[in-house]
Amino acid sequence: MKIAICGATGLIGSALLSYLEKGGHLVVVVSREDLSGELAQLSEKLEGVDGVVNLAGAPVAKKWTPRWKKIIYNSRVETTRFLTAAINNMKAPPAVFISASAVGIYDPFEMHDDYSTGYAHDFLAGVCADWEKEALEVDQGRVRLAILRLGLVLAKSGGALKPMLLPFKMGLGAQVGDGFQNMPFIHLDDLLRAMEWILKTPTLQGIFNLVAPQLISNREFTQTLAQVLHRPVFLKAPVWALKTLMGENAVLLTSGQKVIPGRLLKEGFTFKYPDLESALIHLLKQE
Repeated sequence: MKIAICGATGLIGSALLSYLEKGGHLVVVVSREDLSGELAQLSEKLEGVDGVVNLAGAPVAKKWTPRWKKIIYNSRVETTRFLTAAINNMKAPPAVFISASAVGIYDPFEMHDDYSTGYAHDFLAGVCADWEKEALEVDQGRVRLAILRLGLVLAKSGGALKPMLLPFKMGLGAQVGDGFQNMPFIHLDDLLRAMEWILKTPTLQGIFNLVAPQLISNREFTQTLAQVLHRPVFLKAPVWALKTLMGENAVLLTSGQKVIPGRLLKEGFTFKYPDLESALIHLLKQE
């Protein structure tokens, strides 16, 4: 297949580019310049591709100043609007369009499968809702659309896991608050395999929760990471301190969602790392 990737310089995008090329696929990189140029030029660049994967978006882990919140929003919503318009502008559009979203769209109370509409009402949930709304504007009479709601992506090379390792290795790992908040996660390898599977399977469309099957709390996550690293863990990070230090985006640590990958399992996808322990052991086997 010939696949175009938007957001190919990020953690997931760069890994997907390498993974697809190793699998014999051709990859077209859609740059920031392409996404801020002329609509016709982007449509022309996408001519002949079989699929488009939209992973564009500024990091959310940075402090949410008013300026950065605008960047987070526009890098997802405005970019997806432009990309969707370029696809719709094509005489022969790609067969499939995959657009990222996040489990942050869900509220922290209910159990959420792929059909859940129990959405949160905070900033991140609003970004996800508008992000998905723009993807849904693609001409679904001509293009198969899949929206991927991603959990915490575990990778050794970056993402959320890397900054956790040093304090945990020093015995300074900490549970966040009471630790009851859930942490839906997925190993990067399973994420890449699932994305390729959805790209190649013509019957797969709609919403997919890209999370591992295991439901795990922050307390359990903290204990498992400490055990895999053979370190003790006894500290707790107070919620008030995190809110003081991080501001509004402390919600990334203090709140969570109960999310299950119902459609992936029903459609026959097999996880290599269905639980946190197996994922961490693989990622940290040389630590």
